[in-house]
Amino acid sequence: MKTSVADKIVLFDRLCELTAGWRKRGETIAFTNGVFDILHRGHLNSLERAADLADRLIVAVNSDRSVRGLGKGEERPLNREQDRAALIAALAIVDAAIIFDEPTPLELIRAVRPNVLVKGGDYAVNEVVGREFADRVVLVETLPGYSTSSLIARIKCS
Repeated sequence: MKTSVADKIVLFDRLCELTAGWRKRGETIAFTNGVFDILHRGHLNSLERAADLADRLIVAVNSDRSVRGLGKGEERPLNREQDRAALIAALAIVDAAIIFDEPTPLELIRAVRPNVLVKGGDYAVNEVVGREFADRVVLVETLPGYSTSSLIARIKCS
């Protein structure tokens, strides 16, 4: 039986239940996060790489409020948090999506204690928030020319 998109968007308590069950079955967990404002091939590449590193993939999506705190511009996010989380949850490779409102997903990472914490290659390992709560950190090389900011700039120029 397939899990619905709505069932894959979880709150904190449900995420803790899921991770406990996965661990009990011996499954490994990868965790990544991002804004995912306009889902593009660069996101998919990163998510596929993350999914390949473990049995289960959790994706934390920045809330609208936390996106505004990142300094991405007053027009961001373009898509609301529930819509962004739904698109992430709709991907077959994603096992759970959660929206976080804090500046970073540190509390989620601390609770999940993933086997693998995955971030983009534009970070250095020592910059990855929550790295001390993961067994390992993997940096995924970003695809050149694929970013939401560059996509928005191209749209504005059209």
